[in-house]
Amino acid sequence: MIKNISNLGDAALYCDFGTEVNKEINRNVINYFNNLRDSNFLGITNITPSYNKLVISFDLKLTNFAKLKKEVENLDLKKINNSENTIIKIPVCCEKEFALDITRLEKLLKINEAKIYETFFSKNYYCYMTGFIAGMPFLGDIDKSLFAKRLETPRVKVPKNSIGLTEQFCNIYTFESPGGWNIIGKTPIDIFDNKKSTEPNMINPGDTISFYPISKLEYEKNYE
Repeated sequence: MIKNISNLGDAALYCDFGTEVNKEINRNVINYFNNLRDSNFLGITNITPSYNKLVISFDLKLTNFAKLKKEVENLDLKKINNSENTIIKIPVCCEKEFALDITRLEKLLKINEAKIYETFFSKNYYCYMTGFIAGMPFLGDIDKSLFAKRLETPRVKVPKNSIGLTEQFCNIYTFESPGGWNIIGKTPIDIFDNKKSTEPNMINPGDTISFYPISKLEYEKNYE
């Protein structure tokens, strides 16, 4: 549940669910997000969920902090469906030309390439939030043996659809972008479609993701 609601500037509520990053807290954030999105509260202009926070922006001409805060505190929460029942499967090609940082990770983690990929592909991942660039999912929680710091010098360009690791998360670059995550492969699937005005994301907060390896031949033959 929400631990504290405070001002964020003149026209936003900052809902704090705690400091930990885990599924239980994040599911509460997503539950509030979905319920607020379906509510008829006057004046809400945008709702932004993160790992353990929720920012609710509003129009000062239509509502105010005190009124909206009370509405959020008294919100009749309806439980959302657990999206872990559905697993989104994402193919990944791990050829050297796509795995830009696998050698760095071998040295940093003191684990060989085969073990890195065995560990990475053995787990399902939970989407805590999307952001940084449009549709980019922040997926946790990776195995502790794969925890790695960001690159000391970020790349100017990370190729679109690259799979990156840093600390307890992995992600998928939905566009070519600067970035400092450790790149271990590339998916041929576009998980964000900016041509869609509604539901452009394949992956949304609360979803469960499973990665599986494909060869370069499969990448080229089946997806390009």
